[in-house]
Amino acid sequence: MPLLEKECQRQEKMNGIIYDMSPSANYKHGIINGNIYAAIKRGLKDSLCLVFMENLDFQYHPEENDDYVIPDIMIICDRKHLKGGTYSGVPKFIVETLSPSTAFRDKSDKMAAYEKAGVEEYWIVFPQGKSVEIYYLTEGKYVLAHSYILQDDEEEKDYNAKTEISLKGFPHITMKLEDIFEGMDP
Repeated sequence: MPLLEKECQRQEKMNGIIYDMSPSANYKHGIINGNIYAAIKRGLKDSLCLVFMENLDFQYHPEENDDYVIPDIMIICDRKHLKGGTYSGVPKFIVETLSPSTAFRDKSDKMAAYEKAGVEEYWIVFPQGKSVEIYYLTEGKYVLAHSYILQDDEEEKDYNAKTEISLKGFPHITMKLEDIFEGMDP
């Protein structure tokens, strides 16, 4: 394989196994991540914390191994653990937007790794079902705190598109449920 082609591949390494993250996920995946990223970026203005979208490796147990993942969205506040394209501290917040090829790993291995690392808040976003699960770390274990399925038909009894969701660790950062999924449908 030519060097340039290899450099363009995105990979994750979990439990010593390398997973190829190429090709990129469905465009809806990127739209959702962009929507969430934009809301967080605005909310972190003038903060020491930084938000990253699909472009920073998280080495989640650097004292144990060299495994790493690439979270879809990650907030970090301890910059001393940033080196090159890798972060080895504990993120405050992570989002994984599911795709068919990564759904099981996002809900099992990655969730367990984030839990063990001490990530305070973990969101799992399902593009196909327009839903969000929000987990908070409680006594070292993730607990499902909120679960939403977008109902954007105002005629429906369970209409919830205007429901505001805030980040637990950053309560001033809010987004409406409809804003997370904005632009997905033509």
